[in-house]
Amino acid sequence: MKLRAAIEIVLKGKGGEIFSIASSATVYEALVLMANKRIGALLVMDDGEIVGMFSERDYARKVILVGRSSKEVKVCEIMSSPVITVEPDTTVDQCMQHMMGRRCRHLPVVDDGKILGVVSIGDLVNWIMTRQERTIHDLEDYISGDYPG
Repeated sequence: MKLRAAIEIVLKGKGGEIFSIASSATVYEALVLMANKRIGALLVMDDGEIVGMFSERDYARKVILVGRSSKEVKVCEIMSSPVITVEPDTTVDQCMQHMMGRRCRHLPVVDDGKILGVVSIGDLVNWIMTRQERTIHDLEDYISGDYPG
């Protein structure tokens, strides 16, 4: 099944709130922010530019599992970089391909240099499931003769 809807539709459904941290911040500061906002990743930004992405996965693999201290390690030391971004007209299918092919779970949506938001693999899965449920409902209505049209 091809998912040709533009990613901006998914982004509008979740809201465009953007959370970021400076590359000079400690991993501990990033983790506190992520916990407070109930998110799994942060954009890493310096001087208004995206320089990386920091995620729970980065913390688990590059700090805790190798015995480093989150209060001493800087975000810039372990962030994922360069960041893969997409434009608002990128399709859901293309975003899924980026995420699967590059093994990333978050994609910033950028339009003409402006960050519109970040979509996660969970956002895409939820959108796909909702769309499939709607399609099934419409097909059931069509079969039973309740379809408005």
